[in-house]
Amino acid sequence: MARSDLADLTAFVAIADNLSFRAAAARLGVTPSALSHTMRQLEERLGVRLLHRTTRSVSLTDAGLRLIDQLRPAISRITGALENLKEERHHPFGHLRINATPMAAMAVIAPVWGRFLSTYPDVELEVEVDEAPVDIVAKGLDAGIGPRDRAAADMIVTRVTGPLKVAIVGAPGYFARRRPPRTPEDLARHSCIQFRRPTSGTVFDWPFKRDGKSRKISVKGQVTVNSPDLAVRAAVDGLGIAYAIEGLVELFLRSGQLVRVLEDWSPCFEGLFLYYHGQRQVPAALRAFIDMIRTACRAAPAGRSPKNPFTEK
Repeated sequence: MARSDLADLTAFVAIADNLSFRAAAARLGVTPSALSHTMRQLEERLGVRLLHRTTRSVSLTDAGLRLIDQLRPAISRITGALENLKEERHHPFGHLRINATPMAAMAVIAPVWGRFLSTYPDVELEVEVDEAPVDIVAKGLDAGIGPRDRAAADMIVTRVTGPLKVAIVGAPGYFARRRPPRTPEDLARHSCIQFRRPTSGTVFDWPFKRDGKSRKISVKGQVTVNSPDLAVRAAVDGLGIAYAIEGLVELFLRSGQLVRVLEDWSPCFEGLFLYYHGQRQVPAALRAFIDMIRTACRAAPAGRSPKNPFTEK
């Protein structure tokens, strides 16, 4: 069916409902003469008269009555579908798919997802965690959360955390066996959980900063991982000292499973960003999710923040 046929049939239903060209034209936002011309064209294409019309009245022919009986349920379903879409703008529902780095999932999504899902019970949230960059458009995802450099040039990018501080941590049992480090150089006498970058395969040197001076330390240890979460788990298990983001170790610090060291040497980096394709209508569920994250996130301090030390150089 041609697009013009659907428009003409919608006009026919308006006339049948009102039995008046003037009233139907007002409902459709066109002139009565334009509506009359539309009906003549429709009848000519169908080869059937649908309306009896005089200067005083409009009525349906037998063919018009049969057609309107079949059209009304279809038009009602179409109207209902369009109304549902309009309602979605104010009442988020459906499937929301977000890609995130492990750190972003813990630091950004986990703190708000309980409140988000209780506020919007008709939304189904799917979180896809991946350390390596992902093409969210190609995979049909709604958004991604991670370092700024993950977003393509044509994407909308919004900050979702302030600068995040690093935490150097180990288990109390580990420090019962070895004296805690007082300077980054003391790490040479410790077993450190090494982190291998998933994309390049290079081993991560630990950045430190104090009194405006920066340095990087190449650490050694028996365990090497390519997942920040696994590095934290290794530290909890007493296998060595881990270099992580505060958000990943906060619960373990509160519970006493981890102890923090070298805090005055711990740097910050620029934080995390949510990004999505800027050439599409933003789904209501994603808009609501962004608004909730913005409400929950800390205000970023003024000034330029250091680059994320966990990303590639």
